[in-house]
Parts: sequence; C-alpha cells; structure tokens
Amino acid sequence: MFSLLIKFRKTNLSKIYSPPDYGGLFLYHNKRQHKMRLINKKIVMARDIGIHGNLFGGILMAWIDEAAAAYATEYCHSPNLVTLKVGELLFKKPLKSGNHVRIYGEVANVGHTSISLQIDVRKYNLYSGEETVVCTTSITFVRIDDDGTPTAIGETVRRNHEKLLAGAEPVA
Repeated sequence: MFSLLIKFRKTNLSKIYSPPDYGGLFLYHNKRQHKMRLINKKIVMARDIGIHGNLFGGILMAWIDEAAAAYATEYCHSPNLVTLKVGELLFKKPLKSGNHVRIYGEVANVGHTSISLQIDVRKYNLYSGEETVVCTTSITFVRIDDDGTPTAIGETVRRNHEKLLAGAEPVA
C-alpha cells in the first residue's frame, strides 16, 4: 500500500507540478524582481531543535554566517573576509525537524574594504516547490590582511559589481 501511494504521488505530482529550473543561480521573487542567488541548502535535523519544537535561532544564525561568508569570499575572490556586522534577524516563521531550508543571498553593496549582503532564508516544500520566507537579515564582511587590518577589495571586483548593477556584463 505504501509503495502504491509513493508511486501515485510521484506520477501525479510530476504531471501537475514540475519544479522550476533556476540553474542554481538566480531566483526572481516578489514584484521587486531582485536577483538572489541560492547559496546553501540545509535540512533541519532533530539535533537542531529546541524545547519548543522549533529550530534553535543560533543554529540558523550560524548557517547564515557560513553561507554568506562562502558567497562573499567567492564574490570578492579572497578568502580573507571576516564577519563585521549582522543586521537585525527577523524570524518570521518557525522551522521544524525535517524542513528543507534554502538560503539566498544578494550583494547589496561593495565598498572599499567591505561587502554587504541581503539574506533570505526560506522553507522549501518538496511537493509543491513553494518557498516561504522564514528569516531575513543583512550581513557585512570586511577584507583583512594577515595582521587583521582592513584592506581594499580588488578594484576589478568593485567595477564588476557596478557593471552588474547597471545591467552590463562583468569583466572576467
């Protein structure tokens, strides 16, 4: 009986719903048409749950920091970035054990020594493909040298960011 139900669900869902192909790059959301990049995926495990049955906020904060740091270092072509500031974390909805979580990031600003990202965390429904925003924040990283002193982000990175904002193709 169980295998028939799985077969029925797979057959009917594939006819009714085919998840969109984002190519792992960009997702357009809301009417504002902001480009956000999928930067990480997680599954909420039982070990991540607190006494109220929800994901611990601190664990989600660590996931955000790790995903954003990986994205920022890739964007800046430098491993020497450290977290400077995390903006207000707005927890909009709880996450439960077994929920699939997707973390999206968008570069908001590239300064002389820093990069700021806007982050959305979304609960992903495997059956419908729907995503629900559960947390939003901003995060800023600063590039440092070996002594921990802020140092300039490469000029090419800053120019490419400006070109992307203007709608032009970045230079390799």
